[in-house]
This record gives sequence, C-alpha cells and structure tokens, in this order.
Amino acid sequence: MAHEKNHDYHILHPSVWPFIGAVSGFIMLFGFVLAFGQNTPDNLKQPYLFIIGMIGVLYVMYAWWADVIRESIVGDHTPVVRIGLRYGFIMFIMSEVMFFSAWFWAFFKSALYPMGPESPAVDGVWPPAGIETFDPWHLPLINTLILLCSGAAATWAHHAIAHENNRKDMATGLIVAIILGVLFTVFQAYEYSHAAFGFSGNIYGATFFMATGFHGFHVIVGTIFLFVCYLRVRAGHFTAERHVGYEAAAWYWHFVDVVWLFLFASIYIWGS
Repeated sequence: MAHEKNHDYHILHPSVWPFIGAVSGFIMLFGFVLAFGQNTPDNLKQPYLFIIGMIGVLYVMYAWWADVIRESIVGDHTPVVRIGLRYGFIMFIMSEVMFFSAWFWAFFKSALYPMGPESPAVDGVWPPAGIETFDPWHLPLINTLILLCSGAAATWAHHAIAHENNRKDMATGLIVAIILGVLFTVFQAYEYSHAAFGFSGNIYGATFFMATGFHGFHVIVGTIFLFVCYLRVRAGHFTAERHVGYEAAAWYWHFVDVVWLFLFASIYIWGS
C-alpha cells in the first residue's frame, strides 16, 4: 500500500515526446530560415530540413495526443487534471496571440511608416507602387462567411454534447464545421495561386503571406483537431461531463475565427 494513490493528480510516466518535439521544432525553424534567408548559399536554399522537422513535429503531435487520449479513456483525467488541461490550453492560445501580434505589428509598421520609423505615412505609398491587392468584397468576404459559419457549427456541436449529451448532433455539427474548414483552405489556396504579388520582392507581399499563411496553417491544424474530435465522438469518448478535448478544439477554432476577422479588417480592407 506504499504506492497507493491518495491525491487527485495524474503522475505522468517519463516521456520522450517533449525532447523529440523540441528537436523537431528547432530543425523545422532552422530549415525555414535557411530556405528563405537572403544570405543563404544557393545549395542550402532547399526546404529539406524544414520538411524533415515538420514531419517530426506532426508525428510528435500525433503520438503525444494519442497518449493523452488514452489517459482520458482509462480515467486518469480527474476533475483537477481537467482544470489543469483547460488552463494549459488557455495559456497556449495566449502564446498564439503573441505570434499573430508580431505579424500585425510588422504589417502596420510597414503600412504606417513605409519609409522608416522617422517618416510618417504621407512620405511613402502603401501598398507599394505596382502592387495589385485583392478585392476584399469578393473571395475574402466569402471566406469570412465560410469561417464564421464553421464556427457556428462548432458551437452547435458543443451545445449538443454539453447540454443535451447528444453525440449524433455533435457529430453532425463537426462534419459541417470540418467541411467548411476544408473549403476555406481550398479557397485560400486558390487566392494565393492568383495573387499578383509574391512573398519576396516587397514588404507588402512578405507581411501578407506571413500573416495569412500562418493563419491558414492554423486553419489546417484546427480542421485536423475537429476531425479527431469527430472520430472520438463516433467512438463514444465524449459525454456531457467529460469533453475537455472538444472544448479545447472549439476554443482553438473560435480563436482562428477571431484572428481572421482582424486579418480581413486590417489587411484586406484597410491595407488595400
């Protein structure tokens, strides 16, 4: 009885995933810098390191989350643990806010002071001369409506499981949210393929593609997150009392919605 558990916390077993995730993340970012660095030799301007690191990060995400799901199934996620998971995910979203703040800062700094920090915007031109921007009231507006409808479907799914314990309606809402998320990504890729400017060569293209591309990556991750939740609800994992995994997915998806609204208002409307 010396090892009998007399507390509400879940003591984790030693795991390799934090170390492998950190190494993979470093390789991915280092490869990104090499691929896009202006002073990188041509023979190193290949995305191989970035791709290897990204594969490592994706594998760690899969394996680590699979461990967390197994822990929840066997009952290791006590009420105290679930509170910790919620707080941890909120802190993760706050860190994501800081990421996007950097892209918005770069965009507005370039737009308001295109000739440098000592020069007001009237001394420069924004967007830079020769840049043909997107009409915000065509495809960007459609994508905005698609993402908002997807967020509404995710909210419907959350209401179904949290207030009605209805797995069928939750699965239906998730399918709608997932389809709309995929549709958003397809339209975004179509928009990129018809852009009259590139990533390199001007600050407008660099800030546009970094901000919207980083958001697009989050949409893809969020869509996968929702799809995993769909598989879990079909497997009977979620109940009205135990659905922290889906709460995290819904928070993440709504965060993606809010970021897009800021992107649409600032880059597509104001910035054009």
